[in-house]
Amino acid sequence: MPEAYFHRVSSETQTRMWLNNPIGPEIDQAIATGAISCTTNPAYCARLLGEEPDFIHQIIEDVASHQPDDDLAAEQVYQRACARITASFLPLFQYSGGEQGFVTIQGDPRRDDDPEYIVAEALRHMRVAPNVMAKIPAHQAGIVAIERLAGMGIPICATEIFGVAQAISVDEAYKRAVAKTSKKPALFVTHITGIFDRYLSEYVKQNSIEIAPEVLEQAGSVVAREQYWVAKQLGQSGLMLGGGALHTQHFTEMVGGDMHVTLNWNISQALIEANGPVTARIDQPASPAIVAELSAKLPAFRQAMDPNGLRPEEFKDYGPLVLFRNMFIDGYGKLVSAVAKSRTAAGVR
Repeated sequence: MPEAYFHRVSSETQTRMWLNNPIGPEIDQAIATGAISCTTNPAYCARLLGEEPDFIHQIIEDVASHQPDDDLAAEQVYQRACARITASFLPLFQYSGGEQGFVTIQGDPRRDDDPEYIVAEALRHMRVAPNVMAKIPAHQAGIVAIERLAGMGIPICATEIFGVAQAISVDEAYKRAVAKTSKKPALFVTHITGIFDRYLSEYVKQNSIEIAPEVLEQAGSVVAREQYWVAKQLGQSGLMLGGGALHTQHFTEMVGGDMHVTLNWNISQALIEANGPVTARIDQPASPAIVAELSAKLPAFRQAMDPNGLRPEEFKDYGPLVLFRNMFIDGYGKLVSAVAKSRTAAGVR
């Protein structure tokens, strides 16, 4: 019987798979089939509300019964929902000497314009388990927080990255922080490939742009490869982490890279079931003609590819980041509403 797909990827390349936003049964299945760490985001509990309502409502009822502040209660519910993931990944974290087995927790997206709040919130999340990693958005306020947290030795996943300029800014902040201390915490620098593709697809429809689907669908992977190679050329500190994957190609196009990619379990399952060959594609760029067409027709693509395409003060208003952040605000809002509804039903205010 052939070795499972992700185990073969791990044995033949430096590429690794992380799990994203799992429901209960997916956690141990993913670890058994090759997941080495796990990401969550502010929309995680919204998924649990839809797919594991008994599990999450029990947590909500318990927390809401003694925490009078809806926002703090939502934060604590999210933390407790993540606790079963951290418990499952903790043995891997311990066995690997703290190099694997991380579980990321990201803060309230409605408050992510305040570096002081981001730092304080991240430090509260770190109390959940020793293998928690702070997940911080890579816009201007978030990068300030990343620098402060890195200086404290806190492991960081810099998220909501869509352009090369964002990745460079994160690396610069991290290097400033570690230059002042002996601490060099883990740093993962994302590229949110699938959401970038979704943003461009919506832009094309809204503006009636003529571009072949087979060209458009390569955009996110093209930028991801560019970010990867720029990081290598500049000697960046962090390891790249692909994210926001919507299709199997968002993993397979990165295979061969010294990087990790986080996947929802359904995409992982599709790759496991296909059990295809391990083909290194990170160094197989799209044709110059495709890159030229994407650049000519899609301003956001041009900005993403250019190391100077965005200034830090522009990161938060960059179209793909706005789309992703709004998804988080919507998902987190559902958790806060569920907390408030639970408290009202129990007569606790």
